[in-house]
Amino acid sequence: MSHFFLNKRLIILLISIIILVSLIGFSLRDRENITRPEQFVKDVVGFGQSLISKPAQGVANFFGNIHDLTNTYTENKKLKARLEGLAKLEKEIADIKKDNEELRSVLNKTENLRDYSAIQATVISRAPDRWFEEITISKGSKSGVKTDMAVMTAKGLIGKVVSTSPMTATVELLSSNNKKNRVAAEIQGDEHVFGLIDGYDKEKKMLIMKDIVIDQKIKKGQNVVTSGLGGVFPKALDIGKVKEVEVDRFGLTQTAYVEPSADFYGFEHVLVIVRTMDTENVTEAGE
Repeated sequence: MSHFFLNKRLIILLISIIILVSLIGFSLRDRENITRPEQFVKDVVGFGQSLISKPAQGVANFFGNIHDLTNTYTENKKLKARLEGLAKLEKEIADIKKDNEELRSVLNKTENLRDYSAIQATVISRAPDRWFEEITISKGSKSGVKTDMAVMTAKGLIGKVVSTSPMTATVELLSSNNKKNRVAAEIQGDEHVFGLIDGYDKEKKMLIMKDIVIDQKIKKGQNVVTSGLGGVFPKALDIGKVKEVEVDRFGLTQTAYVEPSADFYGFEHVLVIVRTMDTENVTEAGE
């Protein structure tokens, strides 16, 4: 009897496996139309997914919009703070200018070491044997160019006029070997440091600023400009930035190596700087 039931179970199991395999094969074959039960299940599942996905997408978009609004608010706050800072700075500059004008009026002082005008010129030649030392420009004495006038590009100071003709002028570059080619300069900072641009290191490609008092602190990156104290150049013409500082072997002075703001070789157009103070003095003397 038990043997009969065992055989019956095996037969039922075998029939179930056959039916299952047939159903799998039927479901995997290519069909243009699916059965109604399959259609019903698929429609129900799709409808449920649409009901869930739309609210979920709405919630996600809501929180995304809140995040964007928060970022926009933060950026606007920063921009507003900057604009307020700029407005404050403009007011301070306007007040300083007004005070300066009032003080100069009280002192009856119209001269300023910073005041200058510019004569635009073009480089017309460069001698091959003095390529790194001199250039010839297209403006001369007829245009008001005189010896010892500063010459610069849009980036910074490059040299000074050493000779003129009616139509041209010769400019000696700061990169020349002439030891007499000195520029009175200052290093800008909390305490202004004064010295002389006196030479050019061709290996380092940097200007040499000498005779700096030993107890004055100099930091890398400080701006170097003309001081206006040499009686030739106006004040605050851009020269460069401090790159290195060395103490002389006697420990009495410091030497700063200055990276020039201007390129001494790759330019075509220059500005000859006419110090206004000198022009005014000449006019007064003529009167």
